[in-house]
Amino acid sequence: MQTLRLPTTAARSARVQPFRAARAVTSRPSRALTMRATAAYDLDPDNASILVCGGGGVALHVTRKLKNMGSWVWMMQRTDVRKGEIEKMMAFCPKGDALNKDDVQKVMDGIEEVDAVVCTLGGSVADPRVDSEGNINIIDAAIKKGAKKFVLVTSVGCGSSKDAPGEKVYNVLKPVLVEKDKAEAHLQAAGAAGKIKWTIVRPGGLVSEPRTGKAILTEDASASGMIHREDVAELVIKALLSDKANSKILTAIDPSKVPGTERTPFVI
Repeated sequence: MQTLRLPTTAARSARVQPFRAARAVTSRPSRALTMRATAAYDLDPDNASILVCGGGGVALHVTRKLKNMGSWVWMMQRTDVRKGEIEKMMAFCPKGDALNKDDVQKVMDGIEEVDAVVCTLGGSVADPRVDSEGNINIIDAAIKKGAKKFVLVTSVGCGSSKDAPGEKVYNVLKPVLVEKDKAEAHLQAAGAAGKIKWTIVRPGGLVSEPRTGKAILTEDASASGMIHREDVAELVIKALLSDKANSKILTAIDPSKVPGTERTPFVI
């Protein structure tokens, strides 16, 4: 049976601290400035331990990119369909069903430390339970494990962006979006209670072609449009690594795909 732990406890305890000060102080600052500077921490991907939850698409891109940045990455999968592909990236592939709390707990227990979690879980209109129950199970387990940050990937049409995709699209996707709303609310409540730092990323319509590199994050909840999965992954990682994205709900779109969808970018 494959172990999910890092090679040795000694190696793990000696790893580089994955959270670093977000701002370097080059001259002697005032006491207030020092406190502000040391209160904010960005996640350093090098040697960080990150759990990615999602069936494929965006989650695979996130896993690959984090591995290339030097992170230890676990990608939880309900089946073994992508196990070979994930392990070729030198990432771990623990098996677990997000709808089963025991499965999720076993995955968490198999990782010595979890610095952060990226969750891209999504169901279908016919069975959207994972959009609420699955995501919430992951959120609760991450908090119990002591993860410092959680990035939840949902969709345009959730919460304050309900009107963004248009009435017809919303009505088609409503069963999924309503469940995703529950997961977003659960994560925000946990953050408000001081249990975990969080960011919610709401992508527009997903396509699988190669990245354009022109996608943006924006705080404008009215934004909607197409975006490539690889571009979403890059934006999710930016949000994961930056303290500026904490407690933010951000829409991910690619203005180059649909003229007239330009918005003010959220600068990380």
